[in-house]
Amino acid sequence: MAKVTVLGTGMVGASFAYKLVGTGLASEMLLVDVNARRAEGEAMDLQHAMAFDKPCNIRSGTYADMTGSDIVVISAGVAQKPGETRLDLVKRNAAIFREMIPRVVRSAPEAILVIATNPVDIMTEAAIRYSGLQPGRVVGSGTILDTARFRYLLGTYYGVDPRSVHAYIIGEHGDSEVPASSTATIAGIPLAEVSRQQNRPYNQADMDAIYEQVRKAAYHIIERKGATYYAMGSGLVRIVEAILRGQNTVFSLSNRMTGQYGVSEVSLSLPAVLNRQGISHFLQLPLNKDEEAGFVKSAELLKKLAEDTL
Repeated sequence: MAKVTVLGTGMVGASFAYKLVGTGLASEMLLVDVNARRAEGEAMDLQHAMAFDKPCNIRSGTYADMTGSDIVVISAGVAQKPGETRLDLVKRNAAIFREMIPRVVRSAPEAILVIATNPVDIMTEAAIRYSGLQPGRVVGSGTILDTARFRYLLGTYYGVDPRSVHAYIIGEHGDSEVPASSTATIAGIPLAEVSRQQNRPYNQADMDAIYEQVRKAAYHIIERKGATYYAMGSGLVRIVEAILRGQNTVFSLSNRMTGQYGVSEVSLSLPAVLNRQGISHFLQLPLNKDEEAGFVKSAELLKKLAEDTL
């Protein structure tokens, strides 16, 4: 009988809450937002769905009501303003986390924190530092969405269900992210061999174009509808499911590195095993030299950003 708190009821938080209701994973859901009326309105709307959906005790509240939460999903923060730099955004959200995260831990000391606020790698590192929790109990959504986009586009290209594609985007959830293309497979078959079996040459230009679509996907969606939230909400539900059911599922999640590819003391994404205790451990992909160099460069950029802002 799990209790899940959603901290931040903007489009990502609300999309996650709506998706979670349909799963039956949580017996209790608490919505908390600095805009208390927004959280109350979202709770009311979800309550009215109970006549059609899985039973769940849904309400809005405050930090004090978080007591007993198994998971706190955090999407609270500010969006980037026109003309504002990424560094400015990091500073503003880091200031919010510096005040918010200790309050969450005081109210829900046993909870696993799932971080979705952007820029998610820096916010994950901030949550680790400000919470005092073991790093594995702070789960950054990382490149889970980039990886989903990568698998979808590869599946479309090769004409297969994206769930049969095994491929990862690693590093930063952002412009320095790295497609681990050399390890990508469909049903365990390398992409070049899949191309051969489909009687066509493996086309690196096509692969580069797919990666570019992945890297720019958020920009294109934001240009058209203002924000991205449905896919992120779905990804967060899968993270919560893997935790609550102890599934040992592998996702590309952000957490503090401990020497992987020579990187440490900075949070970014690699395939991670997720269970009831949070992130158990990372899996190191057999990257080629260019991919490993890209991952290290991504880590260096994030480490410098963390040093300047946290």
